[in-house]
Amino acid sequence: MKVAIQLFAVAKQLAGRATVEVDVPEEATVADLRAALVRHVPALERMASQLRFAVNEDYARDEARIPPGSRVACIPPVSGG
Repeated sequence: MKVAIQLFAVAKQLAGRATVEVDVPEEATVADLRAALVRHVPALERMASQLRFAVNEDYARDEARIPPGSRVACIPPVSGG
């Protein structure tokens, strides 16, 4: 299935756009989605383990399934003061 991932902050900058669409299996998990995103945007690999994902506006763990038609957001680590 195709999943559109909304990107924020440095993830958006590294991808060069606000949304990335990736292909994942029908029973995909957040971990599968993370791997697909890194394949699509290799510049995100160095921070892949720190990326957080929200599925339908709720933070989701790596083992969470991605239902078809879900709204997905990728939130990179935040720094600053």
